[in-house]
Amino acid sequence: MNLKSLLTGWHFMRWVRLTLSIIISIQAFQSHDYFLGFLSSVLWLQVITNAGCCGPAGCNVSTQNSNNSKTEDIEFEEIK
Repeated sequence: MNLKSLLTGWHFMRWVRLTLSIIISIQAFQSHDYFLGFLSSVLWLQVITNAGCCGPAGCNVSTQNSNNSKTEDIEFEEIK
């Protein structure tokens, strides 16, 4: 991991994770709760690596058209 990847690519969900991780970290420290500490460390890891539950690209579908795919005409036969 380099510094450039840490400083670039800040989108809405990354800011949300950062905010939640800060709030949960403070709460975990104040209440001495180990589970909240673990949860905040997972969120911190996601913020630092820019990885979400589905990876850095999310669950997006590719918008690029594939030139290799050919469409074929499908013939249907009605059965009574």
